Amino acid sequence: MRRTFLASALLTGILTLNGLIVRAQQQPLPAPQAQGTSTDLAVTYTTLGSTVTPSGSNFWLQGGSIDAGFTFHRGFGLAANITGDHASNIGPGVNLDEIDFVMGPRYTYRLGTKSKHESRAFAEVLAGGVRGFGSVFPKSTGLDTRASSFTYQVGGGWDIAIKKHIAIRVFEADYVRSYLPNNAGDTQGHIRLAFGVTYHIASR
Repeated sequence: MRRTFLASALLTGILTLNGLIVRAQQQPLPAPQAQGTSTDLAVTYTTLGSTVTPSGSNFWLQGGSIDAGFTFHRGFGLAANITGDHASNIGPGVNLDEIDFVMGPRYTYRLGTKSKHESRAFAEVLAGGVRGFGSVFPKSTGLDTRASSFTYQVGGGWDIAIKKHIAIRVFEADYVRSYLPNNAGDTQGHIRLAFGVTYHIASR
């Protein structure tokens, strides 16, 4: 049931972002070159839905993240994110802590005019590494309490400005894939949801 809820939440977020962009395209917007450069710094609460394998039971990791986005030209730019999450009792007496660091391209689309009420939707593809610790990671040489692997995430979000430099990240949804040892294919798929506050600095 939890995985059904996560899939529904991700689908709702994608449809919402798509609807906002389509509606915005029907209204006159400033020319793309008017967007200029900008920097966005966000602090968010995050939750990741995952599954214990091979048992198949569901669990949630809870934590927070710091996110930075740099827009250079006509909405195109780069983003970097560091996230720390924790889950208790994912198995009998087993907890899990993770730290992810990813970065990559981001496209930001401004909805509305330049004002304290403008909205910004973004889509991104980020890649990097994940460090798991305080848990049990089965390897060919035995069990270890920590492990590292490559990870990537694909998704996007929506910020609504409430003041000139402050916005609320009302929704962010990402699919996250990692490859920590788990004795069942050594892969993990998460749906990541995030909500928080963004500090926006525009060049003009």
